[in-house]
Amino acid sequence: MNMNLNDFNNLNIPGMEIPKKQKIKKKSEKEAQPAFDLKNIPAPHKIKGELDQYVIGQEQAKKVISVAVYNHYKRVFSQTAKAQTEEKEQMAEEEEVRIEKSNILMIGPTGSGKTYLVKTLARLLDVPLAIADATALTEAGYIGDDIESVVSKLLAAADNDVEKAERGIIFIDEIDKIAKKKNTNTRDVSGESVQQELLKLLEGSQVEVPVGSNQKNALTPMATVNTDNILFICGGAFPDLEDIVRERLTRKASIGFQAELKDQYDQDPNILSHVTNQDLRTFGMIPEFLGRLPVVVTFQKLTREALVDILKKPKNAILKQYKKLLELDEVKLVFEDEALEWIAEEALKRDTGARALRAIMEEFMLDIMYEVPKDPGIGTVVITRNYLEKHGGPRIEMRG
Repeated sequence: MNMNLNDFNNLNIPGMEIPKKQKIKKKSEKEAQPAFDLKNIPAPHKIKGELDQYVIGQEQAKKVISVAVYNHYKRVFSQTAKAQTEEKEQMAEEEEVRIEKSNILMIGPTGSGKTYLVKTLARLLDVPLAIADATALTEAGYIGDDIESVVSKLLAAADNDVEKAERGIIFIDEIDKIAKKKNTNTRDVSGESVQQELLKLLEGSQVEVPVGSNQKNALTPMATVNTDNILFICGGAFPDLEDIVRERLTRKASIGFQAELKDQYDQDPNILSHVTNQDLRTFGMIPEFLGRLPVVVTFQKLTREALVDILKKPKNAILKQYKKLLELDEVKLVFEDEALEWIAEEALKRDTGARALRAIMEEFMLDIMYEVPKDPGIGTVVITRNYLEKHGGPRIEMRG
């Protein structure tokens, strides 16, 4: 029996879905927008100024990332301008200076603001962002996501516009989870082999990715994405890296007047700022992988003062969100300073950084959000330290 593709699409087989064709956006001559313009990229101090409104602390990290991102997009611009110039006249080879990629590696404890910083950055720059989890990546041929799925996510974030995707940002989280596994007899399909596979992406290569799907098959259209101008940011908590750094530093300790004391780094809160490539290699990252992440940024552990600021200062601070929710019920919400300090102290005990703040707030605001709408006479709710310590209720002030 002869059957063409149209007949096949019309077949109604239970449980079988034919994937719909996704269109790859290609700009026509009329729709073509002007080339990538350097004027659209804010200067590093402006990028940092915008980040300051959303991210509290981590001054050095914000400064390093602002400069790295600015330099990356200057590189994109210089390559775009060069491509246009080459059409008109051939440049002399000896005058050509090629700017290399400056991918970023972010190291810091959980809840210190790595992912939040990248999300804020992508929103401010108005570029497509894809966030991938390194724990889901495995060597090609094994169950899990292959490396190309990372670029596929970015293409989806750019509405299948290849040109737009090629100027985007890819953030690979939990990068420490693909470190080389020590003392293992089984094949390490989610460790060193994934680092090896990522090398071509980080360096810049042509990648064939499926459009509108994360599965490659004959019915899914493919697009070629050049990763040369995509900024890669890798982040991870790197547990136990502090011990590796501390051990290396204390190895220098000796006897004498100018000797370094063995215990001088034991209580150093910024121990990660001393990290070197050698420490990361000891942790399990391969040298070729680290070589493609030249910008290393370390995040500090959040202090009590920083946690209090995170509660109230950012543009979308948790307190401002709850105040807005109660304003819709025409109720004023007030937090006493002592109450904020108690929340910060409690968050430090949980040791999950800024993530603990929302968990604590949700816990104590539940009853208030439930009870306040019952009584239309309530005008103000004051959250006190006694209420948080469960020695009484919040202070309620009625209208009028």
